[in-house]
Formats: sequence, structure tokens, C-alpha cells
Amino acid sequence: MTKIDQNRPFIPTRIAILTMSDTRTLDEDASGALLARLVKESGHEVVDRNLLNDEIAAIRGQVKQWIADKQIDVVITTGGTGFTGRDVTPEAVQPLFEKVIEGFSILFHQQSFPKIGTSTIQSRACAGVAAGTYIFCLPGSPGACRDAWEGILKLQLDNRHRPCNFVEIMPRLEEHRRKIS
Repeated sequence: MTKIDQNRPFIPTRIAILTMSDTRTLDEDASGALLARLVKESGHEVVDRNLLNDEIAAIRGQVKQWIADKQIDVVITTGGTGFTGRDVTPEAVQPLFEKVIEGFSILFHQQSFPKIGTSTIQSRACAGVAAGTYIFCLPGSPGACRDAWEGILKLQLDNRHRPCNFVEIMPRLEEHRRKIS
């Protein structure tokens, strides 16, 4: 069973949050605001936050910029994971993934199912790693963001979480790029 090892010191991560919406402004962004609050309450740092229209080039450009920023450990996006013509977050972000975190989508749907039933299949939530940065693409509803944070990310981004977590393997995400002497 999982647990938090209180004997280990907490290591905060640096997180950027990106919301996709054609209808809201940053001031009206309930999902991004909720994520920012939950991230801070958990002891992590929100390094940047932005809102963009559902446009592949703009989304990909922002995420690439954050991946290149070594001060950012994690990118969380919200919105654009549905099936409508304007929902393009997975198309924008998945080509950047060097490794896909398949279990995230599975676990996200398991978290959502008790609350919204079969409607969970309307989400294309996904996650991956690119250049040592974790990327999580969440649906745009505050409920889905809360489920993903409280049920998955809060624990996996806590280095005290046992038996394992994303933080403790962060130093090894780029080991394939190191030169062998």
C-alpha cells in the first residue's frame, strides 16, 4: 500500500500551468486557478501560468518553451482533451513526448469513473516526458483537474510517497543524453 514517509524531507517541484480555451480569459479560468491553488497548497511552486486558444502551433510552442526552461520540472495543461473539432491539446503535445506515461490515462479514468461514470471516455487525458520535463494533459473541468491532482499528481509529485514517485527519478530522466566515457 502507498504511504507518505514523514522521515524524508519534502522536495518542491516547479510547475507551469497552461489552460486551453477559446471562451475564457485567464481571470475567468477556474480550472487553471484551481490547479495553481492545489499546487501551492501542496508545497510546490507555480513558475508560470498561461491561457491560450485551442491552436496546435500556439500550444506546442508554449509547451516547448517550458520544456526548454530548466527551471520548470512539470507542465500541466487543462482543456482541449475532448473530441470536438477545437479540442487539439493531445495533437499539440503528444509529438513532444519522448516517453508516454500510459498509466496516467488509465489511472485518470479510474479516478473519474466513480464520479462521472462512462462519460470519462470522452477525455483524452494523457501524459509523457520530454527533455526531463513531465507533461500532464488534463480535461478542462475543475472536477477533472481536482481528480487528477488529488488522486494522482499530488502523490506522484511528492518525493516522500512510497513505494516510488516521479520526483525521485527526475535526476535520471536525462541519463540517455549523457556521454559515455
